Amino acid sequence: MKNFLFTKNSNLLPQKVYEYWEVMRQWLLNTPERSLAQAYTAAQKIRNIEIEHFNNQIISAASVNETPNVMSYWQSILTQNLTIIKLRLAEFQSSRAILEISNPVLLDKLQFIDEVIYKYQQPTVIFSKLNQQSVSQPIKIDSEIYQNTSNLKDSAANNQSIGFLPSSIGRTINRITTDFSPNAEADFIRNYHISQNRTRTSIRFLLLLIVIPLLTQQVSKEFLVSPIVERFRSQQLTSIFINSEMEEEAFQELKTFEEQLKFQTLLKKAPSLSPEEIEANVKEKAIEIAHEFRLKSKEAISNVFADLISLVAFALVVANGKREIAAIKSFIDELIFGLSDSAKAFLIILFTDIFVGFHSPHGWEVILEGLAEHLGLAANRSVIFLFIATFPVILDTVVKYWIFRYLSRLSPSALATYKEMNE
Repeated sequence: MKNFLFTKNSNLLPQKVYEYWEVMRQWLLNTPERSLAQAYTAAQKIRNIEIEHFNNQIISAASVNETPNVMSYWQSILTQNLTIIKLRLAEFQSSRAILEISNPVLLDKLQFIDEVIYKYQQPTVIFSKLNQQSVSQPIKIDSEIYQNTSNLKDSAANNQSIGFLPSSIGRTINRITTDFSPNAEADFIRNYHISQNRTRTSIRFLLLLIVIPLLTQQVSKEFLVSPIVERFRSQQLTSIFINSEMEEEAFQELKTFEEQLKFQTLLKKAPSLSPEEIEANVKEKAIEIAHEFRLKSKEAISNVFADLISLVAFALVVANGKREIAAIKSFIDELIFGLSDSAKAFLIILFTDIFVGFHSPHGWEVILEGLAEHLGLAANRSVIFLFIATFPVILDTVVKYWIFRYLSRLSPSALATYKEMNE
């Protein structure tokens, strides 16, 4: 009966693997058309909004006379559909390049999409020219806006002349004058929309950087790598253990079981067993341990290939998100430099104490041993200690150089607070 079930399961496994492979293959083959169809649908939504609500013009306050709240609603829909078009076109281009698909029927959809998004891909106007435009003009997140904004701030700071009065008084007067300007409210709303879109894009892209590699690793491991590894290992006479540590752990577990069995027999806590019965129980336990460690070996091998696939997915997300990376950089800079001096000093001390502090070697040892176990490698103590003796030292040197070179220039008060707290 047991042999029949084993034969039946062994026959079902190749069929399941083949079914999973066919589903994934069909999904991959349909990816270009599916991605282009979704991008085309998003472009049609933008085009319909232009025709029905903006007199066949771009989605902008200059096209119609609407309130700021209404324009904010249309702006959110426009941003959402432009993001969908961008992601789906990137997916279409990558899958089309992999599968080498050439279909002339798709050209009409691509041309329509280009005609729709071309009007919203003009260079973004920097803050100094915002007074000449409408409040709710579509905002494009690009690296140029952050570079130009920072250049404006740097040039404004450098162009401040040293006069009779302190420069802070001049800045206060300029701020009051700006607040009473007729366009102050429009500028505030426009800057708010830019900051809101930048924050939304940064958070969304950070989530993609985390979720996509994790999902890719789990899905590829479950439906692609594990079945292939299982089939390969079942067809060949492969060893149960892939490293010496796993073998020692299995032997120690079997030895402990045998000693427990003899100990319970001697204390009369278990029925008296003959040497043949003890050997039979030990043999059954050995088979169970062998099956358990065979699964661990398969998991470790699958983790290696699944991690490589997730790294490729992470690289593709980063390669297709240059503008989002610029938005994240600006968002992080604004978030960090917006903190108080004590908060900056607290974060620096927390980071350095965790990764390069006195107790950090224990944490690095746990991380490296866990990584070795995840990949099925034997945890070489010499390699781990060599890493701990070099990498935290290099990291500590880099942090000290950054503090000396940049923090003293960007935020001297934070540096003073850091020295006081560190002492």
